[in-house]
Parts: sequence; structure tokens; C-alpha cells
Amino acid sequence: MNRLVSYVIAALIVLALMFSTLFVVDQRQYAIVFALGEVKKVINDPGLHFKLPPPFQNVLFLDKRILTLDTPEADRFITAEKKNILVDAYVKWHIVDPRLYFISFTGDERRSQDRMSQIVKAALNDEITKRTVREVISGERGKVMDAIRQKVAEEAKQIGVEILDVRLKRVDYVEQINNSVYERMKAERARVANELRSTGAAESEKIRADADRQRTVILAEAYRDAEKIRGDGDAKASQTYAQAFGQNPEFYKFYRSLEAYRASFRNHNDLMVVDPNSEFFKYFRGAGSGAASGSPRK
Repeated sequence: MNRLVSYVIAALIVLALMFSTLFVVDQRQYAIVFALGEVKKVINDPGLHFKLPPPFQNVLFLDKRILTLDTPEADRFITAEKKNILVDAYVKWHIVDPRLYFISFTGDERRSQDRMSQIVKAALNDEITKRTVREVISGERGKVMDAIRQKVAEEAKQIGVEILDVRLKRVDYVEQINNSVYERMKAERARVANELRSTGAAESEKIRADADRQRTVILAEAYRDAEKIRGDGDAKASQTYAQAFGQNPEFYKFYRSLEAYRASFRNHNDLMVVDPNSEFFKYFRGAGSGAASGSPRK
């Protein structure tokens, strides 16, 4: 019985040793086989592999996929105009040299991210300090990202990492100067608005003055033409009257007297104090009175 138990224990120990020599590499991982801190082998191919049992050899797995380095908070930088801005960026990277990466950080991903954060921050500082806020935000944003990616890529090669992309997510002023920037923008917009209003008012006055001038000219020309036409009409009327009344002067006198009577006695309440024998009432005294000086001809 004791011998059977010994056999079972020995078999279990052998199986445990056998299983400790086997490991599986996923297609999304690198496997580094090392002994006492020294790298013995780097495995890129997925599948089942063998190694010596611990503590003679151990295996460390590294992620082969594309990873993202995204800082939780925006960093502060100073532009060429000596203005403080906040820049939030992210980096796409992956491991291309597992051996160099392991030697640099002993497989600690946190240390590698801290190191790359320092590299990205230094590259951002170098590029932003040479440019203005306008260039960083819009004018040369593409050039800034390309230059940063190139600098970060050169540094990352030394730790076995390839940088695929660097992007600026947000570029903004620090909170302390946001209000002053907004006020300056507001004042600038107000200045432009006042300038446009002044230009519009000047153009309005110019148009109104020109319209008034044209109105005055048109009225003056119309009045001139009207007076000319009226004068021509009066002249023709006078000529016609002269020709008509010139044929019988006595009838002309009689007609003018009737007009005078009509104008004098327009209303029933009109009152005149005149001598009845005056010349004004000549034609009121009957046909005989007019015969003394010549009867009017019809």
C-alpha cells in the first residue's frame, strides 16, 4: 500500500514537471523565455512551446497589439508668444523588439508608458515653444503632429517600440487667461461692428443727400417747365383775348364789368357803399346808358 502511494506521488510530480515545461503562446502576444533575468529566447510564433521547468527558466508574455498611450490630464506648455496653453495628446504604439523592450523595462508596461509620456512631453515642448497659438491650433497643426511623431519615433526605437501615430486631441488656453482672451475677442468683434455701422451710416447719409439733391433738381426743373408752359398759355390766352375783344372794344368793357360785378357780389351778404351814379354802375342803368357812349355790338 505504501509503495502504491509512493508511485502515485512520483507520477504526480513527473506530470507537474512536464506541465511546467509546456506553455502556449497566443497570436496576440510575444513570449520571452529567460533564466535568472537573462533573455534566452524570444518567441513570435503562436502555438505550444517547451522550456525548462522553474526556476531554471521562466516565461514573460508581452502584448503584440497596437496600444494607446492617453494622458489623463492635459499638460501645460508655453508658446513662442509666451502664452500658456493646455495640450491633450494621445499616442498609438506597439512593441517591435521584445528583447530590447524587456531589457529596457524588464517587461513592466507601466514603466514603459511613463518613459514614453516623458518622450512625448519633451517633443511637444520642443515644437510648441517654436510656434504661436494660432499655428498650433489651426495654421500648422498637421506639421506640429508630424514633427512630434518623428521625434518620438526616434526616441522610441531605442526602447524597442514603434510609434504609429501622435494626435493632439485638445489645445486650449489655461483657465486663468480664458476670460481675458474672451474679452479681447469680444472687444475686437465690437470694434468691427462699430466700424461697419459707421461705414453704413456714412453710405446712408451719402445716398440720402444724393436723393435730396436729385429731388430738388427734379422739382426745380418741373417748376421751371410748368412756369414756362403756364407763361406760354397765358401769352396765347392774352393773344386770343386780344384778338377776340379787339373786334368790339365796347363789348370787352361790358364783359369786364360783368366779371367785376360777379367778383364784387359773390355772396348775398356783401355790402358796398358806392355812389349809384358812379362809373362802376354804368351798365346797371339800362341799355340807354350804354348807348350814350356807343351800344355794344353782339
